[in-house]
Amino acid sequence: MNQEKIATEANDIMLVRGSHGRGRAKVTHAVVVIFLEFFAWGLLTTPMLTVLRETFPQHTFLMNGLVQGVKGLLSFLSAPLIGALSDVWGRKSFLLMTVFFTCAPIPLMRISPWWYFALISVSGIFAVTFSVIFAYVADITEEHERSTAYGLVSATFAASLVTSPAIGAYLSSKYGDSLVVLVATVIAVADIAFVFFVVPESLPDKMRLTSWGFPISWEQADPFASLRRVGKDTTVLLICVTVFLSYLPEAGQYSSFFLYLKQVIEFTPAAIAAFIAMVGILSIVAQTLFLSVLMRTIGNKKTVLLGLGFQLFQLAWYGFGSEPWMMWAAGTVAAMSSITFPAVSALVSRSASPDQQGVVQGMITGIRGLCNGLGPALYGFIFFLFNVELSDIPAPGRTPPIAEKSMIPGPPFLFGAFAVLFALLVAFFIPDHHRLADIKTCSARKSSSASTAHAQNANPLATPTSDTEDIEPLLQDSSM
Repeated sequence: MNQEKIATEANDIMLVRGSHGRGRAKVTHAVVVIFLEFFAWGLLTTPMLTVLRETFPQHTFLMNGLVQGVKGLLSFLSAPLIGALSDVWGRKSFLLMTVFFTCAPIPLMRISPWWYFALISVSGIFAVTFSVIFAYVADITEEHERSTAYGLVSATFAASLVTSPAIGAYLSSKYGDSLVVLVATVIAVADIAFVFFVVPESLPDKMRLTSWGFPISWEQADPFASLRRVGKDTTVLLICVTVFLSYLPEAGQYSSFFLYLKQVIEFTPAAIAAFIAMVGILSIVAQTLFLSVLMRTIGNKKTVLLGLGFQLFQLAWYGFGSEPWMMWAAGTVAAMSSITFPAVSALVSRSASPDQQGVVQGMITGIRGLCNGLGPALYGFIFFLFNVELSDIPAPGRTPPIAEKSMIPGPPFLFGAFAVLFALLVAFFIPDHHRLADIKTCSARKSSSASTAHAQNANPLATPTSDTEDIEPLLQDSSM
């Protein structure tokens, strides 16, 4: 009878959701949102270097690190708040907000570069699309499906960068940067319109507040309180340390690697575009095909360890490699290392209760945001210490300076390899099967209980909490 009741209530819930939305939420919606957002930014890879050089002719990479650092810090501060609010008021409104503010600086690139960089810094407050997207996916998938769904979302990010930098570089060389910015703006507007008109809400009505009378507590919004709660659960602490140590070098690498290939390894622009495409295509294969196979065969934790092992090998090769063929070979390893983050996200999602998906994904995204601020500055500082010059971008027609060959051409990548080594050691201690403790504070619990009671009074279809893991998250109650 209990199973029949759950099935009947599930049916009713879907009917209610269908009557209030534009169809059932699907992973496809998340995939399209991510693809359009990062495709728009991928087009701006070449114009970004030009605007940086023109706006900050001196200390170009120092200023770039400062801008990205402010953005990353603001992302770190805001991610827990946005994640917690999306757990209560729904995902769609916050997804619309994050996409809008993340893409808002794009048209200003040619209108006013100073305002462009200022808005990029401030946009970090809402630049947490991935945390909302992963919570969105967690709402609409069963536990055993999430690793594959997260892999698909991460592969979409890689797919958006397969062709967009090359397309942007081609349009820039043929028609100028203004057209590239215009195309990127149109794609960004299309992404915002897609979220507003097409993307349905993923969080069931019974798990959302129907009024604004139950505000989020300060403990849930405070990122430092969030970090203090991290320490109360050993598994959360280990996962967060692993994410920090592995993503710090990745963020620094992303900010300077293409310029490093051009000036130190002497890649041509065409070779750089081909390199991006190769790594992107292989990353798609790794995150869709290999990730799902690995998750089924060796499990979640071992998949994370394997991804970290690939990242360690890749960074060490980047650090010691001095020839173009070495970079191409290391790029194939880099594609395999891309399985780490979706595997970590699946591990966190599997361990957290349905009403905490936004909170825990927000914590992880906040740490990544902090790394996005620290990584570029750290890499630039290490390049400076070892006299590897990255700030001199030659004018068109001039030959780039030839760097002296050294035993360690890329010192920051070697530093990153050591950081990932420590991440690998920390990840060994993550339990294979563990349900995270309730990371909300007492006041948050009271708010959650009150909101649940309110939702149950407003919606008679609310179901009691069940510990059965096979029940889809959409059918589980928000009170645990």
